[in-house]
Amino acid sequence: MKRSTMSALVAAATTVLALNVHAAGALDGASLAWSSKHTGLTGFTSEVVSFDSLTKTLWVAGVSGVHVLDAKTGNALQFIDTRGFGSINSVAIHNGVAAFAIEAPGDRRNAGVVKLYDTSTRDLLTGTNSIAVGALPDMLTFTPNGSKLLVANEGTPNAVADSGKYAGTDPKGSVSIIDMGTRSVAATVHFDSVATTASNRVWAGQSVVRQPGMDFEPEYIAVSRDGSKAFVTLQEHNAVATIDLSTHKTVSVVGLGAKDFSKPGNEIDVRDNDGSVSFQNVAVRGLYMPDGIASFDRNGKTYYVTANEGDFREDDGDRKAAGGSGIESRLRVSAVDTDALYAAGARSISIRDAAGNEIWDSGAALDKAAHAAGLYDDGRSRDKGVEPEDVKVMEIGGKLYAFVGLERTKTGAIGVFDISDPAHASFVKLLVNPEGFNRPEGLTAFEMDGFHYLAVASEGSSATTFGTTVFQLAPVPEPSSWALMGLGLAALGAVARRQRRA
Repeated sequence: MKRSTMSALVAAATTVLALNVHAAGALDGASLAWSSKHTGLTGFTSEVVSFDSLTKTLWVAGVSGVHVLDAKTGNALQFIDTRGFGSINSVAIHNGVAAFAIEAPGDRRNAGVVKLYDTSTRDLLTGTNSIAVGALPDMLTFTPNGSKLLVANEGTPNAVADSGKYAGTDPKGSVSIIDMGTRSVAATVHFDSVATTASNRVWAGQSVVRQPGMDFEPEYIAVSRDGSKAFVTLQEHNAVATIDLSTHKTVSVVGLGAKDFSKPGNEIDVRDNDGSVSFQNVAVRGLYMPDGIASFDRNGKTYYVTANEGDFREDDGDRKAAGGSGIESRLRVSAVDTDALYAAGARSISIRDAAGNEIWDSGAALDKAAHAAGLYDDGRSRDKGVEPEDVKVMEIGGKLYAFVGLERTKTGAIGVFDISDPAHASFVKLLVNPEGFNRPEGLTAFEMDGFHYLAVASEGSSATTFGTTVFQLAPVPEPSSWALMGLGLAALGAVARRQRRA
C-alpha cells in the first residue's frame, strides 16, 4: 500500500474516532442558556412550552394565557390573555399555527375549545379559529405532517370547594381528532368499548376498572413517527391506549401492570421527613400510571417512553396510608385494592414496544441521581419520590436521548438517558434549573441556529418559584461531518479487506 493511501486511511479513521468520541460525550457541554420569571402577569404560571421554528419563539402556556418569548434570549415579546375563553392547559405549534387547549370557564365538565393562532402575527387565524372539543382538553399535539391535531379531553368531574370531593356527573374522556385542512373535528375517539389486554390488566388488583364509576381520562398523547398511530396515556387507570389514525378507532387498551419494589435495582425511600434518605427494597408494588409519553423509532421498530409519575384522584377517594408496623407504614397506597400494597407511580421512566410490552425501566436511577446531587426531597418519600412528569426525545450526535422533568426535587431538575439501544438504556446526567425554578411541568426539545436546545416550563410551588429555562445542549453536526464519517468507515472497511487478503 502506498504511504499516501495509508495516510488518507489513517486520517479518515481518526475522523471517525473523533466523531464517535464527540457523540459519546455529546451533552458534556450542556449549559443554561437563559431563564425567565414571567414577571407582572396576572394569574399566570409556566406549565407547557412549545417552539415555533418560523419565528424562533417559545410559547409558554399557563392558566391565564400564553407568554411569547424570544427563544434566543428569553426576552418577552407578547402576552396573549386567554381568560375570556377559559383556563388554558396546553399549547402546540406546527408550521406557524399555534393551537391552544382551553377548558370551559366555570364548569370544566362542559365542552372545551381549541383556539388557533398565527405565530407571525400572534393573532387568531383568519377563517375558522375556534373548534369545540370534549370536556377538559388537557393536552394537544399535531401529527408529524401537521394534517391532524389530536386533543386529549381528560373529562374529570368537578371537585366541591373545601371538601375536595367529586360531585355531579363524570364526563366521558375522549380524544378529538381535528382535520387541519377543514379545521373541524373529524372524529371523537372513546376507549370504553375496547377489550383490555387480559395479561396485563388496567388495574393491578381486583378490577380492570381502576376507579369504579369513573371513565377513562386521557392525559397525554404521542404520535408515531409515520403518523399512523397515537399512543394515549390513561394515567389514573394505569394504561396506554392505541388509536389507529387511518380509521380513527381505538385498537387496544393495554394495562401496564405494576413494578416490584422488592427487586434489586428498584429500591425506594419510603420514610418521609425522617432526617435520612435510605433506598431499600420493600414489599410494595408501584403502578406505573404515566403522565408524559414520547414515541420514537429505532432499527425499524416503534417504541414509546413514559414518565411514570403516578396519580391518585383529586378527592383522595382511592388512597390511604399503608399502616402496620413496617418501614412502609406511612407510604401512600391504593385504597381500592387489597391483595397487596400498591403505590402510585414507578419513580422511573419505561420503554415499551408498540404493543405495550416493557423493554426497559430505569429502576431507582432517578431518585438516586437526585439524592447524589443533593436535590432529593425527603418530604416526598411517602408519595412518588422525584415524580417524573413529562418526557421528550431528541437525537444528538447520532445518539437518542430521553429528557424527563422531575417535578419534586428541591430545585427543578431534568434527568437525561441514552436510549439509543432501547433494551439497554442508561442514565447520563441531570440538568439542573437555577434556584427558584421548581417543578418542571412541560418540556420541548428543538433545534435553532446550529444547536440543540431543551426548554423547560416549571410551574413552581409558589408565586416566586415558577418560570421558563432553556438549556443549550450541543451543536448540530454539519452534514459534511456525517459525510466524513461515512468516508472514514468505508476506508476502515477497505483496510480490513486488504488485511484479510494478505
